[in-house]
Amino acid sequence: MKNPSVSKFMMKVLFWVLIAAFVLFYPMLISFYVFLPLLIGVMGYIFIEGVDKGKWIYILLALFYFINIEVNLSLPFFLILISVLIVYMLFYGALTHLKKCKVCTPLITVFLIDIVYLGMLLAYDFIFGTNSIVLDSILLYSLIVDLLVAVIL
Repeated sequence: MKNPSVSKFMMKVLFWVLIAAFVLFYPMLISFYVFLPLLIGVMGYIFIEGVDKGKWIYILLALFYFINIEVNLSLPFFLILISVLIVYMLFYGALTHLKKCKVCTPLITVFLIDIVYLGMLLAYDFIFGTNSIVLDSILLYSLIVDLLVAVIL
């Protein structure tokens, strides 16, 4: 007969191993398969939730994901973190008033993170004369999938 506490512990360990594997390897897969969504908004929301609720593991996982995706896709360093912090400081306080709507806060937060990051990336490209991102249907697909994942959160 199995001990329920050991089984529960093993499930918890397996869950965190899968989360760590996702954070480590998903950005690498995005660099090979361009049709995979970036999930910047979702990870930004997880970062904001970590800051808001004081959960350091959420903050560390999101930071590692941000750095990993920026390195693998040759994006400007820490621009995702700056975008997330701008959304947190300017908009997230007002969004917390939507407590009755459980889907509204994550959905609007993810949308704002994606839009602010896209705007900052386009401004970066304009200022420095680079071409980091191409505005096409794959980017729109990535935004839609990001919003759908936010609904699941």
